[in-house]
Amino acid sequence: MIDVQRGVPGVNAADPESYREFWPYYLSQHLHPMTRLVHAAATTTAIVTGVTALVRRKWEVLAASPLLAYGPAFSSHWIWEKNNPVVLGKGNPVWAARADLEMVFKVFTGAIGEDVADIRAGVGLEPDEVTLADRVKRLPEAA
Repeated sequence: MIDVQRGVPGVNAADPESYREFWPYYLSQHLHPMTRLVHAAATTTAIVTGVTALVRRKWEVLAASPLLAYGPAFSSHWIWEKNNPVVLGKGNPVWAARADLEMVFKVFTGAIGEDVADIRAGVGLEPDEVTLADRVKRLPEAA
């Protein structure tokens, strides 16, 4: 369970100062199920390709394997999430890589649902709002 009683760090609370505070922020940027699914598939493909290339000593393939993760993952943010990838915005790149692996593990084990529900509650999303972009669309325009 993620404690969001005081908000989600980086969204509606102070910016994260540790990895444990960063995880809720990271997940808040990955609320759309397709974004998480694409990340899981792309990260897994990149890891398998990278390990295989390393074993087979295919250095060009090893060097290119991160593109298999970042290309689809970045695209998923622009297509479904309607935001920019965390690694391009606020956040520590090491924390972002660690959070990606944590999210992928939780997607494959089915443990991601409770964390997503906690984050949705922490940012006050309505049932018909899938991402934070949906919340922004509903805010009244400033006069």
